Amino acid sequence: MSTTPSGAGDRLVQVGAIVFFIGALATLVTVAPLFLGTDPFPPVAYAVCMVMGLGFLIAGAGVVRSVWKNSPKRAAAR
Repeated sequence: MSTTPSGAGDRLVQVGAIVFFIGALATLVTVAPLFLGTDPFPPVAYAVCMVMGLGFLIAGAGVVRSVWKNSPKRAAAR
């Protein structure tokens, strides 16, 4: 167990990573029929692949939030 306190954006980074990997898995599943020579999935399946970019943005927002909360200027004001 870790005894270090959670940072301001740690939860956003964790959620963003999970969403990113769901999108990456969807991308692999959607591209597989193209290599296997089977019928491609419907266009809705390709829309699920966009979740990967959303996860990246969520994780990036968590990093920005952590940096913002831990900046030296904000720490001096506390």
